[in-house]
Amino acid sequence: MTAAMLVIPIVDGMAKYLSADFSPLFVSWARYAASTALILPIAFARNGRRMFPSDGIPLHALRTLCLVGAMTLYFFAISKVSLVIAASAYFVGPLVAVALSVTVLGERLTTTKVAGMLVGLIGALIVLKPSGNFDAYVILALCAGCLFAIYLVITRRTSVQSEPIRALSFQCFFGTLLLTPPALFVAEIPAYDLVPLFIGLGLFSLLGHFLTIIAFQKAEASTLAPLVYVELIGAAAIGFFFFSDVPTLLTIVGAVLIATSGLIVTISAKRRSSH
Repeated sequence: MTAAMLVIPIVDGMAKYLSADFSPLFVSWARYAASTALILPIAFARNGRRMFPSDGIPLHALRTLCLVGAMTLYFFAISKVSLVIAASAYFVGPLVAVALSVTVLGERLTTTKVAGMLVGLIGALIVLKPSGNFDAYVILALCAGCLFAIYLVITRRTSVQSEPIRALSFQCFFGTLLLTPPALFVAEIPAYDLVPLFIGLGLFSLLGHFLTIIAFQKAEASTLAPLVYVELIGAAAIGFFFFSDVPTLLTIVGAVLIATSGLIVTISAKRRSSH
């Protein structure tokens, strides 16, 4: 899960760069289309015509719908605000995911999980507050985080029912179908030198979501949710090196707290499983 959260900011950085010349909606479609073109041949070679899940299709469809919505809203947000600010607003998602994992999945809400989430929330607020940039695009990032929380919980339920490759294939294919009609209104033909970036969107997205699906096969949603905060560290690094977004001291403090929140819950989970 930690590796997945460090891969995703690479996708966000590419999307932010491409959004300077293309509609975020078109970038979202391109990300799914590229992922579909990469994953379907692999899925067909592995499973033949049974490349999609055979059970729980409505849940897979709802899961994909939430992820498509979250990603598209987030791409619109990062087209106008820095990656760190957007990611901080986005991190309301893990808090919602913990609440949903308890009420929907029946998972235990331990004191350690609550403490870890609170530490992560404090870290995210420290990062977000110095900017004072609570505009409409930050609200979009908040909404994206809520949709991502629902995606996390549904992934936990569907991951025990389906092989990761099949789940990912359906997610990419169905996501492309959902985004194709609206993307047609803003579609543009990219220059040749930008094609590798669009392919990279699909490749790194596949890697990030494949790692996420594997993680949810091995651990509870409420245990993994705080690790989403690690994405903020990657977002800060991408923003600094590629978009000249210099993090303040408070941003660094917040990032440390966010990483600590994930470690608190992870170490606690390992101790419980060892007894």
